[in-house]
Amino acid sequence: QVQLVESGGGLVQAGGSLRLSCAVSGRSFSDYTMGWFRQAPGKEREFVAAIGWTFGTNYLDSVKGRFTISRDNAKNTVTLQMNILKFEDTANYYCAAGWRVNTLTDQGKYASWGQGTQVTVSS
Repeated sequence: QVQLVESGGGLVQAGGSLRLSCAVSGRSFSDYTMGWFRQAPGKEREFVAAIGWTFGTNYLDSVKGRFTISRDNAKNTVTLQMNILKFEDTANYYCAAGWRVNTLTDQGKYASWGQGTQVTVSS
């Protein structure tokens, strides 16, 4: 398994941008699919975006065109650039890693999780 530490959350006005980063320690980062999930108060955790170990990507429909996920295998990091943020994007965002996961949206396939970083969008 790997260890994950998220950063970059905060408070932003609607329409603004935030950039979340996830630093990953451990071996063979390039073999891991990396995902971002979020959980709002009173709601279940949901898939947001993922980038596979073969660099394929997938996004939640409501964030397509606004969020971009990327990875840097040389630096063992994954980034979620969030633009045109909406109030409904408010949640705790979690970074997750799964070894060679191909079903990017399946939370159960991700074995390692970060502690989360809070994103609050004011309307």
